[in-house]
Amino acid sequence: MGITEKIREIEAEMARTQKNKATNYHLGTLKAKLAKLKDELLIEQGGGGGSGGGEGFDVQSKGDARVAFIGFPSVGKSSL
Repeated sequence: MGITEKIREIEAEMARTQKNKATNYHLGTLKAKLAKLKDELLIEQGGGGGSGGGEGFDVQSKGDARVAFIGFPSVGKSSL
C-alpha cells in the first residue's frame, strides 16, 4: 500500500465521518496522519525545501560590523 493510497483512504474516512463533539478527536488524529503522510510524500518526491541539505558558505571576519535580522517569529531568521 503506497502513500497516495493511504492518503486517499484517510480522506475518504474523513468525508464519511460526521463532525460533532464525539468525533472531534478522531477527526483530529486523521488530520494529523494526513499531514504526516503528505509531508512524507513531498520528501519522497524530492521537494520540501527548508533548511538542511543545502551548501553553506563562510564569510571572512574583517573590521567591525553589527547585523540585525528583524521579522516575525518563526519565519526562519535563525537559519540565515
